[in-house]
Amino acid sequence: MKKFISKLILSAFLIGISPMVFGQYTEVINSNNPGFSESPYSVGSGIYQFESNFFFRNTELVPKFSQPQSLGAELMFRTSFISEKLEFNAHFSFQRDEIAFRNVFTSRRYESGIGRFTIGAKYLLYKQEYDDKSKEIRSWNRRNAFDKKRLIPSVAVYAGLNTDFVSEIHQRNGMSPRVGLLLQNDFSNSFNLITNVFYDYIGTDFSEISYIITATISISDRWSTFFENQSVFQDNQNNVNYGTGLAFLFNRDLQLNASLRYLQEGRAKGAYTSFGISYRINRHKDDFYEVDEYGNRIEDSPITKYNKKKGGFFSRMFTIFKKKESKRTRKRRKRN
Repeated sequence: MKKFISKLILSAFLIGISPMVFGQYTEVINSNNPGFSESPYSVGSGIYQFESNFFFRNTELVPKFSQPQSLGAELMFRTSFISEKLEFNAHFSFQRDEIAFRNVFTSRRYESGIGRFTIGAKYLLYKQEYDDKSKEIRSWNRRNAFDKKRLIPSVAVYAGLNTDFVSEIHQRNGMSPRVGLLLQNDFSNSFNLITNVFYDYIGTDFSEISYIITATISISDRWSTFFENQSVFQDNQNNVNYGTGLAFLFNRDLQLNASLRYLQEGRAKGAYTSFGISYRINRHKDDFYEVDEYGNRIEDSPITKYNKKKGGFFSRMFTIFKKKESKRTRKRRKRN
C-alpha cells in the first residue's frame, strides 16, 4: 500500500513537467575529431566514447637529425561519472616513425612504438546560458538581435599526466603533468569557436606552451567543417599548423571525419592528413525536473529531491552492494 501511494504521488508530480537534458549530454555524438582542440563540455554520464584517427605526417628533412615522417593511429577514450561536469579521458597513439640523419649522405631508419599515452580529466567551471529568442513575439528586432552573452565563453580546466609508457624516441625525462584552459563560444546554433591553452611536459627539458583556435561551422544536420590554427612554443623551435576538414554524422552515435593540415615545424615544412571514426556507447538516462508555468526549472521540489537521492554517487555505489546482497539472499532461500 505504501509503495502504491508513493508511486501515485510521484506520478502526480510528473504530470505537467518536461524532461530536460542534465549536464553536457547531447542527443547526438559530440566528438573533438577531426580537430586537435578540446571542448570544455563532458560527454555526459553513462557515455563511453571512442575517438580514433589514422594519420600520415610528412615534412622536409631539416635539420640534420629529424623525424620527417610518421604513420600511425591514435585513440581517445572519454567517459563521465561522479559528476556531469567532470570527464575522464585517455589519449593513446601507436606510430611508425622515420628517423633521418643528413650529412654528405642521408641515412634513414624506422622505429615503431607508442608515441603518446596521456591520461587526464577536465571539469566544467562555468556553462554559458543563452536567451531563447524564439519566445520574443513583440519585437522582430529583439528576436533577431545578437545575444551579447555569446561573447562570454563556457570555461573548463584540464589536468593530465603524460606517462612514460612510450617508445624511446618519444620519452621526455619521465612522466610529466599537463594542464590546460578550455573555452567555447557558441556564437550561433551553427557556429562556435573553441580556444585551448596548454602547458605541457611541465618540469622537463621539453616543456612547451601551446594554443589552439578552432572555428566549427555546421553545414547541415549531418555535415560540418572546421578551420584551425595550432601554435606550439618550445625552447629550441616553434611549430605551427593550419588545418581544415569535414565531419559526417552517420547516425546519432557514429561520426566519420577527415582532415588536411599544413605544417611548419621549425624550418621544416610539410603536410598532415587523417581519417577518423568516433563512436559512443550510450547508457545515459535523463532525470526529470518540475518546471513552473514559464518553463523555468524549480530547484527545490519533491522531484529534484527524489533525483538527488536516486542519482547520488554514494547511493548508486550502495545500490550495487544491495543488488549483490539480494542475489545471495535468494540463493540461500533456494537452498533452504
